[in-house]
Amino acid sequence: MATFSKELLSGGTDGKNVKVVATATAGTTIHTAHATATDEVWLYAMNTDSADRKLTIEYGGTTSPDDLIEQTITTEAGWTLVIPGLLLTNSLVIKAFAAAANVVVLNGYVNRITA
Repeated sequence: MATFSKELLSGGTDGKNVKVVATATAGTTIHTAHATATDEVWLYAMNTDSADRKLTIEYGGTTSPDDLIEQTITTEAGWTLVIPGLLLTNSLVIKAFAAAANVVVLNGYVNRITA
């Protein structure tokens, strides 16, 4: 029987926001998936800048377009869902970069599923 546990993003501290510092690949580390369990990832972005900013998520790799999730995050619009419960495992890493440094923050959680 599978078990579920809600976990913090490994790239953050104590559940706090993760600031996207990088403006190109390789991005700021957001989360490293579990080695054997499956992580269901929920990730939200917020743009604190006065202009809309493009956010690129490197989802387990850096190959374009296979591993990239791109979304424009509207200025001062609050939290925007960018990863809606997608699955990741095998210690793959989620990284992010934005069109401007230090203005986009990310937060979220993973539901860890173990067999």
